[in-house]
This record gives sequence, structure tokens and C-alpha cells, in this order.
Amino acid sequence: MIEGNQIEKLVNEFINGTGIFLVAVKVSSANKVTVLVDTMKGITIDECAAVHRHLENSFDREKEDFEMQVSSPGLDMPFGVIEQYHKNEGKKVDVTDNDGTRFSGILKNVTSGGFELETEVKTKGNPKEIKEISFNFDQIKTTKAILTIK
Repeated sequence: MIEGNQIEKLVNEFINGTGIFLVAVKVSSANKVTVLVDTMKGITIDECAAVHRHLENSFDREKEDFEMQVSSPGLDMPFGVIEQYHKNEGKKVDVTDNDGTRFSGILKNVTSGGFELETEVKTKGNPKEIKEISFNFDQIKTTKAILTIK
């Protein structure tokens, strides 16, 4: 069976210095390998294909059969790595904390330890107020981008 850490190592070696970052690697018990990669501007099909070719050429199908898929993370997927937070800085996101409380707002000031969320708070009888809430990454269950139509 193909090991996830082996795939991670191969991908990281290949993408080093390219602007591509690894989001996730999944290997099923049936040897279906899923690799999610992205860039700050959004990954292209050609970039995914290059990663796929590199991985495909790194294994011998005569020794082990596998299915390989390389793609971008879906827009509805929660963030998996800090690069996704940086990529979405200044954009609207949904955050669910470990207690299950949901927040929506603009993602700001991403650091290695956490981020701030600029959100509107409305209290009864008062106008909406803009408030910044600070989060440490260990307080977060999920963060997802909110799609906005212009």
C-alpha cells in the first residue's frame, strides 16, 4: 500500500520553490490517492497535471496498482493549512470554534498563531457595530471561504 507520508515527501520535493503548496494527501485502503494542492492565485489544470505526472512516474504500477487524483481543494472545503488563511486574507469567511459557535466576517492579520475576524455585531436596539475577534488556530474547528457574487 502507498503511504501518505511518502506522497507528501514526493509532492513537497516537486513543488519546492514553485509557489504551489500542499493542502492534503489522502490514501484509501483501496490505494486511491487524492492530493490537494493550491497556489495563492489559484492552481491551474497544468500545475495539477505536472504534480500528477511527477507522482505517477515515481511509482511502479507493476509492483502496486493505485488510482491517483490531483486537484485543488473544493471551495466548500474547510481550510487545512495556514497558506489557505493567507490566500483568503481580506475575504469573507465562516469560522466555527471548538464550542460550535459560528462567526462570519472578513479574515485579517493572519499569523503563525491565529488570525482576526472583522465581523458585524448587532445588539438589540442598537445599530450594527464592527468588531474584531481574535482567534488562535487551536480554538478553531473549521474555517471556510464564503463565495460572493459580484
